[in-house]
Amino acid sequence: MAEEDEERELTEEEQAEVDRKAKRNQRIKLIGLAVLLVLLSVGVTMGLLHFLGPEDPEPSEGEPAAVEEEPPEPASQEAIYYPLNEKLVVNYNVRGRQRFLQTEITLMFRDNKVADVLERHMPRIRNDLIMLLSGQEFEDLQTPEGRELLRQDALRSIQDILQEEIGQPGVEQVLFTSFVMQ
Repeated sequence: MAEEDEERELTEEEQAEVDRKAKRNQRIKLIGLAVLLVLLSVGVTMGLLHFLGPEDPEPSEGEPAAVEEEPPEPASQEAIYYPLNEKLVVNYNVRGRQRFLQTEITLMFRDNKVADVLERHMPRIRNDLIMLLSGQEFEDLQTPEGRELLRQDALRSIQDILQEEIGQPGVEQVLFTSFVMQ
């Protein structure tokens, strides 16, 4: 009987040892799998970068190197906000009643020389904006879509003036900082 107990204890001890080895092997497999996945993802990423990256073919000895002239990309400059000094006020006749629109406009651009051009041509810019505002339908301006269309038209109007004067659009955004309808 004592021998049976020893065999059972040995069997339990052996079973515990087998369980420990199985758990250790399982951990090793998981770690190996994790390492394999990391290496695989790094390899795929490097392959994609290689195939989708910029092509820089080296000229052969017999061929002269082709010089590609690309326009220099503008340095990412900070935005400059330029508020128009005076409020723009236009009136509308809506069903026999006098209605008004008062707005303040700020222009956004990135080149300092645009500010000088805007100052020089401000009378024309204000005139074009007032003509644009007064040509709108009062009811259309009461909707967000109508105001957005007006903003885009104002941007195009100012960009057209700057295109004529300095050969570039200059202004990136027209922002309504105040928009009051009465």
